[in-house]
Amino acid sequence: MNFQNKLQNYKDSSTMKNISIKKGLAILLGMMPMALIAQEVAVQEPILSRHWGDYLLLTIVAIVLIAAIVAIYNLLNLMIRSREVKIYEEHGLTKYLDEKRRNEGSWWNRFSRSMSDIVPIDQEKDIMFDHEYDGIRELDNNLPPWWLYGFYLTIVIAFVYMGIWHFSPYAKSSAELYDIEMEQAAMAVEAFVSRQADQIDETNVELLVDEASLSEGKELFTVNCVACHLDHGGGNAVSVGPNLTDEYWIHGGGIKNVFKTIKYGVPEKGMISWATQMRPADMHKVASYVLSLQGTNPPEAKKPQGEKWVAEAESEASVDSTAVELN
Repeated sequence: MNFQNKLQNYKDSSTMKNISIKKGLAILLGMMPMALIAQEVAVQEPILSRHWGDYLLLTIVAIVLIAAIVAIYNLLNLMIRSREVKIYEEHGLTKYLDEKRRNEGSWWNRFSRSMSDIVPIDQEKDIMFDHEYDGIRELDNNLPPWWLYGFYLTIVIAFVYMGIWHFSPYAKSSAELYDIEMEQAAMAVEAFVSRQADQIDETNVELLVDEASLSEGKELFTVNCVACHLDHGGGNAVSVGPNLTDEYWIHGGGIKNVFKTIKYGVPEKGMISWATQMRPADMHKVASYVLSLQGTNPPEAKKPQGEKWVAEAESEASVDSTAVELN
């Protein structure tokens, strides 16, 4: 068989390969809408069925990717061979053999030439267009293969992305990621608020009046304070603790003084320090609950002790304390 016959057979086989590749890609791409429909139906199926359906779709996506890679490789090979045939038809055997030699040599040289597809300067006249603009001639260069490979890579990445984010059971949607971030943010806020609550001391504590805080304060009081003050806070003639429901205070009334008494205690009078047993936030709630008992006047309460406390006294004591600290 002479060279012309071989060349014609090669052209025919190249044409058939090109048609086969196009048909294969069309079939594979046509399967993607079916996969999307199957995914929508699988959402309404039981969990077990949906699990196997996801794996089936992932398998289809993997087959599509492998077929696309093989098709791209064959297509690139076909492009090189078609270029050689075109050069032979247009420029003869000499140019054809020159093109064949371009694909010879070390793998690095072949790779460099294939990635750049540079036409030698002495051959640029063969690919120069006839038109001219202001003395500038245009060359009929092919797109650089490195650019084409990058474009094909984006296609492959698109399939991978679609397979992972639309069919994989392991990837999370944007809505799910948003919910996770919101939960983490809520936990962070709660932790921050918790830390801020423990920064309370006798200098910055303020009276709590909300029902939730007073309810928690009552529970803490019932567990820790009823032994000395009884459950109503008024004590009695034989109790150790003083009456907490009247207007008389031994160590000062008001939220700051009550908090301070709870925190440091009065050991010489039997009042222990709760600083090592309660968080500042808990002592804050107990102190607020104690002050909410004012005026309840339980029966058989202990007689008043100490001095009568008025709201103005607390502000004056706060001013005096600030002046002492400044001095």
